[in-house]
Amino acid sequence: MCGIVGIRDAGGVSFPIFYALYALQHRGQESAGLTTFDGTTLNTHKGQGLVAEVFNTDLLHGLKGSVGIGHVRYPTTGANRPENIQPFTFRFRDHLVSIAHNGNLVNTSALRAAFEQDGQIFCTSTDTEIIAKVVIGELCRSGSVEDAVNLAMRALRGSYSVILLIDGDLYAFRDPLGIKPLCLGKTPGGYIVASESVAVDALGGTDLRDVRPGELLKITADEVISLQIAVANRCAHCIFEYIYFARADAVMDGALVYDVRVRIGEMLHQEEPIEVDCVCPVPDSGTAYAIGFSRSAGIPFIESLMKNRYMGRTFIMPTQRQRESAVRIKLNPIRDHIKGRSIALIDDSIVRGTTSRRIVEMIRGAGAKEVHLRIGSPPIIAPCYLGVDLPTRDELIASSRCKEEVAKCITATTLHHITLRSLVAAIGIEEGGLCTGCLTGCYPIRIPDEVADQRTVDFVGATFQTSLGFYEES
Repeated sequence: MCGIVGIRDAGGVSFPIFYALYALQHRGQESAGLTTFDGTTLNTHKGQGLVAEVFNTDLLHGLKGSVGIGHVRYPTTGANRPENIQPFTFRFRDHLVSIAHNGNLVNTSALRAAFEQDGQIFCTSTDTEIIAKVVIGELCRSGSVEDAVNLAMRALRGSYSVILLIDGDLYAFRDPLGIKPLCLGKTPGGYIVASESVAVDALGGTDLRDVRPGELLKITADEVISLQIAVANRCAHCIFEYIYFARADAVMDGALVYDVRVRIGEMLHQEEPIEVDCVCPVPDSGTAYAIGFSRSAGIPFIESLMKNRYMGRTFIMPTQRQRESAVRIKLNPIRDHIKGRSIALIDDSIVRGTTSRRIVEMIRGAGAKEVHLRIGSPPIIAPCYLGVDLPTRDELIASSRCKEEVAKCITATTLHHITLRSLVAAIGIEEGGLCTGCLTGCYPIRIPDEVADQRTVDFVGATFQTSLGFYEES
């Protein structure tokens, strides 16, 4: 998941990057980091914890520079260790480089083994360092950032949105399938690239557009230079961004995520109407879905669970015990809204089922007569290898159970998931333009021991021939 940001602003960037990272905090809560370039030196501060815990005013004043990058981390590849906190900084041949990455590579092990075979060493256990090795290695050989990114797009398999700082020049690029989001914005004093448009909004800027899949941007003091490095025969935007990850006020691929989720809620009711006394969201991720469901059904929307706003997102907490304990602290039932009523309880997804069970039991314990669970995503039946830390099939409650069995496990009166067809219609992108691997078990790229979907991925336009043959595929 993760959140990344890069800003160029003549007035200084440390505080704007801090505010942008704050807006992206929902994308990662394990660690945060920030790097600026003051004309001669890279200045970096990073640490474990939330953005507001890692930085303070004195630290930010000390991070001088008119260009910089930032990162909030949600780990998929690489353990929870201080050395894995981004951005990473490097020095080579008098060049200064910093990198931040959102995504997950599926050929990390093969690339790392090839580099180690060549005698290279690694300081971290992340795939971001692999990306840096590929880019910097080619930069040493050719001296061209364009050639280096071209090589990266040929070598890397998986999802990646990357922001690079090279000797004060700001670059951003996105994988040819556009799996993870990245947008470009104009701020009052410069330009910004970020995982979501909410970071642009936080700075009073204007969201210009999404960075195109396979595109490389160079952001100078005066302009944004675009180069289309690679073109795939399809896109594969992560469908879970619309379901859960992105903030509801973000605009992605031209669509307001809030509106998408309201449409999903409307379709949830239309697919399987039900007579209940009230519609209750699981806050906050289920709120927009519940509004749509209530609107379509003509049934009152009533908040029946109050959220502790000082709690983080339980889905991205590292252990199951932490997630379960957090549910009790995070949500408190409003008993007067629940007692004696039949409730349509609306949430975004069910992963392991343990959290859903606890919430349903909480609603029942507050006196609900019936709890009809409605879910804004199809059943999650397969792992994600491209940036979502979903568990193995054995841990996914829906991977080996039918709807009725899942409903029994989580003690819901009834259960209904939106169909994939309706979900795709609500998003407004054809299914062929989305990655639905976690919902179908078919993935948009080749993954060992998994099924690739029928839309093969071919890259054209990336004609640069490299000397690194270890990653080339037939």
